[in-house]
Amino acid sequence: MEGSKAVASAVIDCNLEKVEELVSSLVKQGLSPAAIIDDGLIAGMNVVGERFKTGEMYLPEVMMAAKAVKSCMNMLKPLLKGSDCMEKGIVVLGTVAGDKHDIGKNLVGMIMESSGFTVIDLGVDVVAESFIKAIREFNPHILGLSALLTTTMKEMKTTIDLLTTEGLRDSVKVIVGGAPVTGSFADSIGADGWAPDAASAKDLIVALMLKKQ
Repeated sequence: MEGSKAVASAVIDCNLEKVEELVSSLVKQGLSPAAIIDDGLIAGMNVVGERFKTGEMYLPEVMMAAKAVKSCMNMLKPLLKGSDCMEKGIVVLGTVAGDKHDIGKNLVGMIMESSGFTVIDLGVDVVAESFIKAIREFNPHILGLSALLTTTMKEMKTTIDLLTTEGLRDSVKVIVGGAPVTGSFADSIGADGWAPDAASAKDLIVALMLKKQ
């Protein structure tokens, strides 16, 4: 639909005011909130994510686009009919114990929320036991662990090992990320995947979700 395409274009342009104006207008015109979300907000954010991966867009722009999408999704979700409420999945995120860096984690969360996922962000300096508690409480599909320090990367293994000890490892897919984290490290600690950046993390999560179905 033309209206949804205009929303997608405004998202790609990182025009918060225009996105909100268009979405509000389309709601008043009676366009389906699900269509606005899928064909407008999420479609636009998908392009933003791809351009971020290829270096055509930068972090501040991605965060602006994600902010616009999140704002409008919060407005639209209460308007969805029961049959239209299609949660893509639940993702728990956190920066591991001893590490207080959160920009990368926050961006992953914003992109995932903008893509229709429910995100539970546990914050920074999260001990393994807190991740276990969140998994039991929210039953997520994905657990994302972040670390920006080489000295805290070991906490990722600590968390995965505790998941195994508690009998929860098979219930959730675990992904890891952060500047010093590599694919080989992810393999060595038994993670299900690794992503070098937020846009790649979204692609990885979507792929893992498809495997779970």
